[in-house]
Amino acid sequence: MAEIHRFDDFYQEPDLDGMDAEQLRAYLASVRARIGQLDEEEPEDMESEEYQEWGDRHEVLEDLADEILDRLEAL
Repeated sequence: MAEIHRFDDFYQEPDLDGMDAEQLRAYLASVRARIGQLDEEEPEDMESEEYQEWGDRHEVLEDLADEILDRLEAL
């Protein structure tokens, strides 16, 4: 059986240190859009492995959004 990989498994987040305020704001909007899309895909069974994986991805994106906000505040 073939192994299936998600595209975002290979995606690397850009370097936040190299971004200016405009780039950070645009990236934050993109991350928030990804969170919104993920919210629409929330699995119903909170006890499932699928839900756990969804929750982990959601948490990573929320942490990234917080990090972007921190960097914007520091500018």
